[in-house]
Amino acid sequence: MGASSSANLGLRNFTTRLIDIILSSALLIVFLPVVAVAAAAIKLDSRGPVFFRCRRVGLRGTELQMLKFRKMHHGSAGPAVTLCDDHRFTSVGRVLAKTKIDELPQLWNVLKGEMTLVGPRPEDPVFVRLRSADYDTILTAKPGITGLCQLAFAKEGEILDHEDSVHDYVERLLPQKAALDTLYVRNRSLAMDLRILLWTGVAVILRRDVAVHRESGSLNVRRRPCEETVAMPAAAMSLEQ
Repeated sequence: MGASSSANLGLRNFTTRLIDIILSSALLIVFLPVVAVAAAAIKLDSRGPVFFRCRRVGLRGTELQMLKFRKMHHGSAGPAVTLCDDHRFTSVGRVLAKTKIDELPQLWNVLKGEMTLVGPRPEDPVFVRLRSADYDTILTAKPGITGLCQLAFAKEGEILDHEDSVHDYVERLLPQKAALDTLYVRNRSLAMDLRILLWTGVAVILRRDVAVHRESGSLNVRRRPCEETVAMPAAAMSLEQ
C-alpha cells in the first residue's frame, strides 16, 4: 500500500470514528427517554437484568460483548437464531424485537470503539467458524449496528423455517449474509456508509422494507410484499431490488 493510499485510509478511519462519536452520542441523548422507559418496562415485566450481552466476533477476530436490551426470559436456552414469534420472548421483549429498540444499547459499543454505526453484521462465533474463509475478509472491518446485511435481512425472524431454524439459517441465509458483508468490506467508503445510514432511517422511521442488490449493493424500497419475498428462490431472497 502506497503512502497516498495509507493517508486516505487513515483519513477515512478518522472521519468514520468522528461520525460514530458525534452521532452515537447525539442518538443516546435523543433516545434517553426511550431507554429509560424500556429499562423500566423490562424490570416490571419479568425477572432478570435489563441488558443482555451477546457474544459476537469483532474486529480481527476479537471477542465482542454486544449490548442489547433483554428480550427473553432470564435464563432461557435454545437456538442461536431468533424467530419473530419466539416462545422465549417476554411480553415487553416481543415489542422491543419488533421495533428494533432492543438494538439501542449498541450505541454504547460504538462509543467505546468496539463497533461502528455502519459495518458488517456482528455474528455468533459458532457461525463465523462455519464460514471462516469469508470471515477472514469480513473481520478486517469493525462490525456495525446497521449495514447492507442488516437492511436486507431486517425481517429474518419471519422468513426462517420455524421447524428447523438453525439449519435453515446456516444453509440458506448465512451464505447470503457473508456474501453481502464481503461486498461491503471490499467496496466500503464514506459515501457508501452515508447512503446506508440514510436508508436505515427509511427502514426504521418510515417503516419501509429496503431491498439490497446482491451484486452492486445498491439500495431501494422493496417493491414486492414480504409474502412474495419468502416464496422466492434462496439465492435471490431479500437481496433483489
